[in-house]
Amino acid sequence: MSKGKLYLIPSPIGDNDPVEVLPRTVFEILPRIRRFVVEEVRTARRFLSRAGLKGTIQDLEFHTLNEHTSPAAAEALLGLFDGGSDVGLISEAGLPAVADPGAVLVELCHRHGIEVVPLVGPSSLMLALMSSGLNGQSFAFCGYLPAKTDERRQAIIAVEKRSRQLHQTQIFIETPYRSDALLGDLIATCNPSTRLSIAANATMPDALYRMKTVARWRQEAPPIIGKRPCVFLILA
Repeated sequence: MSKGKLYLIPSPIGDNDPVEVLPRTVFEILPRIRRFVVEEVRTARRFLSRAGLKGTIQDLEFHTLNEHTSPAAAEALLGLFDGGSDVGLISEAGLPAVADPGAVLVELCHRHGIEVVPLVGPSSLMLALMSSGLNGQSFAFCGYLPAKTDERRQAIIAVEKRSRQLHQTQIFIETPYRSDALLGDLIATCNPSTRLSIAANATMPDALYRMKTVARWRQEAPPIIGKRPCVFLILA
């Protein structure tokens, strides 16, 4: 039985008009896909409508894949490719399968011989690294640090030590409502010579990109990140 392809479809990482941040190829491929695996149906519908599919959304087929999806339910999604049907994978924002539950489907497709086609789009992690001026040849994404203050500060010490030993940029993210607390902990905990960079609301008009040594951060009042999504980077 012939199998379709899995297209990894990028979406804006902010409230951008899709044409501002996505290449033409994405808009050419989208109308050819009728089946989508998405992290959240409402968000995916809104994105596809803004990307030119308004008026045809009701004809599309949506299947959810998120952190609550069981392994059996994820494996069942492989049936969507039967008969040569192509499937689009869309995450909440940015690139699917990067710090995203969609990676499960990508891995399943590779294991079952289904072709995977990644499309070009915005990545908050890469935009943050680009804008930081820190080591772009050796870096690691650490995901989320612990939520509790004491545990978070211990994690910061460990991450900073690893950065110093490897001369490696360490990248991490935080739930938006805790971003200001994390920035405060980084400034208070890291060594004065450590370079600390933040990239908030990348691609948006109010985007904030700053890189300073911790010593300089301590001399000035830090900006308020608020609820803007933010990426943090350090290099010791």
